[in-house]
Amino acid sequence: MFPKDLEDVKTKYLKDEYIRIEKKIEELQKISQQEPNIAKMAEEEISGLEKQKISLMEQAESLLQSKTQEEEPKSIILEIRAGTGGEEAALFAFDLAKMYEKYSAKKNWKFQKLNESKTELSGYKEAVFEISGPEVYKKLKNESGVHRIQRIPSTEKSGRIHTSTASVVVLPEKKYEDIEIRPEDLEIGFTRAGGPGGQNVNKVETAVRILHKPSQIMVVSQNERSQQRNKEKALTILKAKISDLKKQKDEKELSKERKQQIGTQDRSEKIRTYNILQDRVTDHRLKKSWHNIENIFEGNIDAIIESFE
Repeated sequence: MFPKDLEDVKTKYLKDEYIRIEKKIEELQKISQQEPNIAKMAEEEISGLEKQKISLMEQAESLLQSKTQEEEPKSIILEIRAGTGGEEAALFAFDLAKMYEKYSAKKNWKFQKLNESKTELSGYKEAVFEISGPEVYKKLKNESGVHRIQRIPSTEKSGRIHTSTASVVVLPEKKYEDIEIRPEDLEIGFTRAGGPGGQNVNKVETAVRILHKPSQIMVVSQNERSQQRNKEKALTILKAKISDLKKQKDEKELSKERKQQIGTQDRSEKIRTYNILQDRVTDHRLKKSWHNIENIFEGNIDAIIESFE
């Protein structure tokens, strides 16, 4: 069967030719059955057409492979933010960040911190990372959404179970030649890199904060050593965010009534619950659960990731 992924203007001629040859083969087969005297001639022509079909399929598969390689992002921006639950939510956000870092190490991906804002107990108010490696977007794209944890915090004296949330956003990094950012639309500020509790850890103003005024998107990069590198990283994150915003807008306009096979993928939707007391992780889109949470927080999330493939 001709690959459906190539049904576009660029490769339509391959598909049309493939269908034409299939119809021609069917006609020749009927003629061969009805008129035995020309069966041999028809069979020879069919043999030649079958070779053409194979050649067309090889061209299609080659185009499909190059298209996949071209479109597959080599790196992503991973954003994790504490949601409801105060300090416990920040600690959960930190746990999630460590889980993805350990998973990245197992995959031999490059994991780089771009920005972080910590609480007094070293939880994450928010953190931004760049992850690079083969199939990184394919593996992690379904992690976007609201994650929820149910556990008894170490600071809880009465033994009450707390429910906290953290949001995860996965943005593909790719070529953004079509994303035009005008200098006059940017408000750029430089500050010192901050540490836990707001304390300054850098006496030089290397941290960069960029506000894109039309969209009101703000990004920060502070973990590079130089101001210029932080500015480059911040612009990369900004382009990814603008691209993602445009994609979401297009999807809503084109498919308001359409529901995807696995949930709506809306970031406000609760996608996964980590229940510590029951030692169970449940993905609400798949309606599937896994046990051994401690092992999962150590980055062993292949079973969850592969359930989407």
